[in-house]
Amino acid sequence: MAAIRGHFDSDSYYRALDNIRGNMSLTWKQVSQATKVSASTLTRLAQGKNPDADSLAMLAAWSGLNPADFVMDKDVRPIQPGGLNQILTYLRADPNLSRESVAALDHIITAAYKQFEKISTSDHKAKKRVQEGG
Repeated sequence: MAAIRGHFDSDSYYRALDNIRGNMSLTWKQVSQATKVSASTLTRLAQGKNPDADSLAMLAAWSGLNPADFVMDKDVRPIQPGGLNQILTYLRADPNLSRESVAALDHIITAAYKQFEKISTSDHKAKKRVQEGG
């Protein structure tokens, strides 16, 4: 039997977006143009329906709102993203890098990170054995 899960509070997300929109003196049409999210998607969001993942990502990028803050499930706790994920996120957001450059850097950094992670883990295990007298 599947666990009952929380939900995304689209009403609160919409109100937060509306607050940002109002503070910027924008119309919903201007929000649609700025975010590349269709007006019909924004209308559905206003009606309490959940946006699709791409629309949510575009609205989050534009507004700075973290969709995870609108998940209504007390048992879901955010995990701390590792350094590698943060590095790659910043690279993907860099307007000076092409998709090809980001992909190349992704491969290089991921390989190096995993190699150093293995070294760090084996160093930690060796130190622990020494401390335990083994």
